Amino acid sequence: MAWIQKASYTFILVLLSLFPNAYGNSDKHVQMYIRDDVYNDYVRFLDGRSPLEITDFRGGYIRRDVVDMILVQQALLLGGFNKSFIYQTGNVNFRNTSLLRQGKLLLSFDSYWLADAQAEKKDVFISDAVIEEGEYFAGIYYAPNNASVEKIEQINDLKDLSAVSTPRWRTDWQTLSLLPLQRLAVEHEWVAQAHMVSRKWVDFMLMPLMPSKGNEYKLEDIHLIAHKKWIVLLLGSRHFVVSRHHVDGERAFKALQIGLALLRQQGAIKKAYLQAGFTPDLTKFKVLNASEVQ
Repeated sequence: MAWIQKASYTFILVLLSLFPNAYGNSDKHVQMYIRDDVYNDYVRFLDGRSPLEITDFRGGYIRRDVVDMILVQQALLLGGFNKSFIYQTGNVNFRNTSLLRQGKLLLSFDSYWLADAQAEKKDVFISDAVIEEGEYFAGIYYAPNNASVEKIEQINDLKDLSAVSTPRWRTDWQTLSLLPLQRLAVEHEWVAQAHMVSRKWVDFMLMPLMPSKGNEYKLEDIHLIAHKKWIVLLLGSRHFVVSRHHVDGERAFKALQIGLALLRQQGAIKKAYLQAGFTPDLTKFKVLNASEVQ
């Protein structure tokens, strides 16, 4: 692989676009499960392009999940994994973890917090960090007509507010548990959490910023907006996980590690999250829990 390490990332992608059959036989496929709203934004952002062509992550429909999905495919290819993916969409949050344990799902396109990944380490390989500790900031999302959240001026204003998450998301749960909330509700399904916030049964939830959408989230009858001033720092790093029990698991993991190293060496990973707006401009936002995480 020494010659690949010497080649530029851009040059490799140009070669792949010119010779699409070079990265694998079209008869070789891996079935992947993915949440339908993520897949829809992924398709809209690509707009007919291959994920392997993407070097600029600015544009409509981009979000952290979509950046993850594109980077993991680029890393796999650069590392030599030559199978393409067939997608099956649906509401597949914690079902994915179960499928990884069973070896029915090769990997998660959505990166995991290290704490969550380590809890599954007997069943999954854990990649090097794709988002380093101290780089992950979440938006405070709430219903547009929830004036109580909009009026937050300091962390102590949270004492009259409620949030929702699940202990299964260890980093999110720990971060919210350290905030001076009136109540932290438990709901294990992400879509159900969003419904609760949209209907003002709870005040807010943490979600990645989505500047390409004006930091708004809409799905059917769900409508959430991010606070214009405050963000929350989540302490932890994020990693891709690959099933130890899938027939292609070990080979895919080795390829992923090689590809991530190459992308990181080129500065492509940090550039992607920065261009997508996932890494916020800290001159425009303030970290609500800065004193708690120092």
